[in-house]
Amino acid sequence: MTPTTLPPVLRHHLAALRILLVFTVITGLAYPLLVTGIAQAGLPHQANGSLLTENGRPVASSLIGQNFALPKRNPRDPNEALRPDPAWFQPRPSVGGYDPLSSGASNLGPNSTELVKAVRDRRAAVAAFDGVPPASVPADAVTTSGSGLDPAISPAYAYEQVNRVAKARHLAPARVKGLVTRHVQERALGFLGQQRVNVVALNHALAGLGEPAAPGLERARD
Repeated sequence: MTPTTLPPVLRHHLAALRILLVFTVITGLAYPLLVTGIAQAGLPHQANGSLLTENGRPVASSLIGQNFALPKRNPRDPNEALRPDPAWFQPRPSVGGYDPLSSGASNLGPNSTELVKAVRDRRAAVAAFDGVPPASVPADAVTTSGSGLDPAISPAYAYEQVNRVAKARHLAPARVKGLVTRHVQERALGFLGQQRVNVVALNHALAGLGEPAAPGLERARD
């Protein structure tokens, strides 16, 4: 039986199957291999996850924020709250605790009394931790991001933490401030977004000043 003598319904199914196989090869094999090849040739660092390395080993990704906290007093207690480590620059709050499996926002609106109280409590805690007046605490220090994994903070929040980090590390504030300045990223294309500081990359550079690796970076090795 030749293709021309097959029933119309069967011929249509065979034509659809051939189209499926052709586009499977094009979109499922050829296109991904082409894009991967271009990415690896032109932007290998970004294509491989924007990894930060130490002694040749990847320790973190600059695309995903993380906590920089003191060790738990009781490691077996899952309900013990993390305490921020004064020796490291702190990220903005995260609903999921920077767990990549718990990405998301609080979904609380501006009229939520729970959100208002959380912002008020965070502002007081950040002000006391950094030794600054509550009125000077930037908005990103007390509000979470939409993803809960944002690695960036505003330059204002980074500069606010300089004196506290310098004191905890026995470093000159000017040296720590200069490190922050070198990590300020400008707006994309000069007009998209806002200036920002990647906290993971900043703390990675801070660890390079001779201090032990950041707790979060240590966890990333394991």
